[in-house]
Amino acid sequence: MAHRFACSLLALSALALSGCAAFSPDSGMTVVADLTSQTIHKDVAFVRSAEGAESVNDNVRRLLARTLSADAAVQVALLNNKGLQAAYNELALAETDLVAESLPPNPVFSVSRIAGNGASEIERQVVGDILALATLPFRSDIARDRFRQAQLRAALATLRLAADVRRAYVRSVGANEMAVLLTDAKSTAESTAQLAVKLGETGSINKLDQAREQVFYAETTADLATARQAATSARERLARLMGLWDGGLDFRLPNQLPALPRRPLTLPSIEADAVAHRIDLQIARLELTALAKAQNLTEATRFVTLFDLAGIGRRTQDPESAPFRERGFDVQFQIPIFDGGEVRVRQAVETYNLAFNRLTERAVNVRSEARDAYRVYRSCYDIASHYQREIVPLRKIITEEMQLRFSSMQVDIFALLTEARQRLASLRGAIDAKQRFLLAQSELQTAVNGGGSPAGGSDNPTNVAAAAPAGGH
Repeated sequence: MAHRFACSLLALSALALSGCAAFSPDSGMTVVADLTSQTIHKDVAFVRSAEGAESVNDNVRRLLARTLSADAAVQVALLNNKGLQAAYNELALAETDLVAESLPPNPVFSVSRIAGNGASEIERQVVGDILALATLPFRSDIARDRFRQAQLRAALATLRLAADVRRAYVRSVGANEMAVLLTDAKSTAESTAQLAVKLGETGSINKLDQAREQVFYAETTADLATARQAATSARERLARLMGLWDGGLDFRLPNQLPALPRRPLTLPSIEADAVAHRIDLQIARLELTALAKAQNLTEATRFVTLFDLAGIGRRTQDPESAPFRERGFDVQFQIPIFDGGEVRVRQAVETYNLAFNRLTERAVNVRSEARDAYRVYRSCYDIASHYQREIVPLRKIITEEMQLRFSSMQVDIFALLTEARQRLASLRGAIDAKQRFLLAQSELQTAVNGGGSPAGGSDNPTNVAAAAPAGGH
């Protein structure tokens, strides 16, 4: 009987194994690579060998050999950031959970021997978890949904890193451009302050005008120090996000932000695009699907959480009689006297409702974020464009006219310097407006595709282990 039971268990296990998941060659990275390529047109790499690491290093060195663009900085980070590699390791671990949940339970074989006064008894048992075997297809299906969530979480981590790098790049280059502008302004202010001191010594200007020139020089010096510190900190953050250290820290950045696009984007269906493409919403939807399946499984097994079947073979030998064999089976199951599964069912129902409400909240927030991101994008574009097309050209005309009048001695040097200060303020405003537009452009992309800061609740959807019965003890 024990032999026949063992054979039956092996046959059932073999049948279950036919539907088991197996380890994929890339640990599920195909989905991550496809989403990244479709969304931001960049490549990703999961480094798992020395050859892969060397290939990544070659690509990084090639990208760093030239002045970095925003796209190049993002690509370096996606290849070289170790935190992102850790997210891919988590995906590989999630695949092990999928394979583990797809395997049938191992049968337990036990042997016991009892002897005394010349007699002996040997008992063999093969015990199988019938409940776990019966629910295996359902648990395996839920595990596939969980693994799909893990793939999307890895893709979300990829997009989030790309968005962070793009923002850090804009801030770093914007700080560089501001530092260059203030360096020139400081040089001019220093010459003016020295001139004011000399004129004050001759009595040509009063103390008030002299103090104005000196304080402008002092303020410009302080602003330049602040800008340089901001540029240094922004560069360090960019280096961290790109995973650079030691020899890679000498990467080159441009001194100016890229020009504004000729026309802003027109996105009449921004809300629908965000709801359709946001990866965090896709994760939440999969979570809801998995919880629904887990709830159904919990309701189906609410009364039985333990069902073990054992095949028993016993051989008894006594010196006063002939040896004899016994065969039989043992069944263990739990009697639902005190706990009829109501607690587990209620937990599963409330967990599903919680996930449903979180998903609805996230969908509402996503639509609002998309609308707000597009309004900010258009507003920042209009402001930056206004500086570029109106304010800066007019300031240039005024400066040229003031220089002509100064050459013909119609205005004095201090009128010219006053105009220079006003033009500096306009140029600083133009740089700031362009930087805010480029940051808004990045935020718009993350609002549609995902990758920004989590909204509302936590990053990850609700995970409840109790919702899926393990089929064990």
